[in-house]
Amino acid sequence: MNLTVGLAVRNGKVALRFIQLKVPPVALAGVTAALMWLASWATPAFNFPFPANLAFALGLALIGCLMCLTGVVSFRRAKTTVNPMKLDSTSSLVVSGIYKYSRNPMYLGFLLILLGWALFLSNVLALVCLPAFVLYMNRFQISPEERALASLFADDYAQYSTRVRRWL
Repeated sequence: MNLTVGLAVRNGKVALRFIQLKVPPVALAGVTAALMWLASWATPAFNFPFPANLAFALGLALIGCLMCLTGVVSFRRAKTTVNPMKLDSTSSLVVSGIYKYSRNPMYLGFLLILLGWALFLSNVLALVCLPAFVLYMNRFQISPEERALASLFADDYAQYSTRVRRWL
């Protein structure tokens, strides 16, 4: 199953299918973190005083790391692929553990890590990167994954997606 071929034109809009599932989410989180740092470095005028302390930002990042780890553990226990780039290798629908609360706990974990980083950087432009990360993930990573899961697991995935929210 190849979900990433070419451009599709629907209702006069070009769907950028060629970038769907092409960037590993962990790499996207790393690039986003680097862009956040670059934005804070290049625009010190957009810095703001962070009312909480460093421990709060670190705590958010730690919770994000734990969410990512528990997501990976749930996948390993189910003996299915952790690699979101290879949807053909998906052997089971994971709905237990942390997946009872979020359909994408690893991506939510990345977002919490980035939020902690943004608070540490204390820069408005660094914070602006967060919605961009979520928009990209929804459009080019999560939506294609959801289509593949719906195709592979039909009714089970439909029921699961009505019970559990995409992010939180």
